[in-house]
Amino acid sequence: MITYKKAGVDIDAGDALVDRIKKMSPLIGGFAGMMPLGGGYKEPMLVGCTDGVGTKLKIAFLADKHDTVGIDLVAMNVNDLLCGGAKPLFFLDYFACGRLDVGVAEQVIKGIVEGCRQSDCVLLGGETAEMPGFYKPGEYDLAGFAVGAVDRKDVIDGRWIREGDVVLGLPSSGIHSNGYSLVRKLFKEKELARRWKEFLAPTRIYVKAVRPLIKMSPTPIKGLAHITGGGFLENIPRVVPKGLQVKIARGSWPVLDLFDEMQQRAGLNETEMFRTFNMGIGLVMVVSPKDVEVVQKNVKPVYRIGTIERGSRGVRFA
Repeated sequence: MITYKKAGVDIDAGDALVDRIKKMSPLIGGFAGMMPLGGGYKEPMLVGCTDGVGTKLKIAFLADKHDTVGIDLVAMNVNDLLCGGAKPLFFLDYFACGRLDVGVAEQVIKGIVEGCRQSDCVLLGGETAEMPGFYKPGEYDLAGFAVGAVDRKDVIDGRWIREGDVVLGLPSSGIHSNGYSLVRKLFKEKELARRWKEFLAPTRIYVKAVRPLIKMSPTPIKGLAHITGGGFLENIPRVVPKGLQVKIARGSWPVLDLFDEMQQRAGLNETEMFRTFNMGIGLVMVVSPKDVEVVQKNVKPVYRIGTIERGSRGVRFA
């Protein structure tokens, strides 16, 4: 008799994992998760996004450390929601592997639950896919999907940004979740495994730091940019209107030694570094000069890293 388990798919292991997840997130278990939208919205806009962790997972495999990549997964999604002014409501995950190791999967889900806690949203469900022969032994992949809500009048889209506005930066916790294909070219596997605390530092979640500013009436925030793939050069211009550009002041925030080390190893110029990595700034906000003080009182630390000026849309360094 050739069973599904003999073919490589262990349904019992999948059921065991679901039972463990239910203890961490009781709302899951049905064919689809449900939750009330809640009150307080006059003209609610639902906001959705999806993302993954990328090749940072390779470091987790090398170090056999799996309880932080789930935080990365949530962070990459909810930080994007935040940039539109939305409050994260719920999160769904997709965990795929060749053979399900319930202990490893549980550690990953613990990170996802922690990420949801940090972003004040609900883990509403997900999917565990066991696909024999599709993934290398001991490896898995992650994807996530987040939904949030914002009143139409409170949407943050950069339309009110003007010449003379101030660019503020919130520090990153490290490399976050972008640039790891290059990182893995610059460091040998033994070094990556030995220095796993540096390379697996989870992506910072900015929801609880920034939401109080968004809820102010009116909010002092004119634009928000999550510094992910493409770094400063690709992400900040996305929220700046035509005819305006961003001037970034060199040396206006502390840059981790790790970024300097990577630049030296790769021999990259400044432009390529700022296009590849977050360089120590994970979230950028644009505010009026008169609102800088209120932001500095409510968010710490925050760095004044630049200004908005006339010019073709883009980023220049001065």
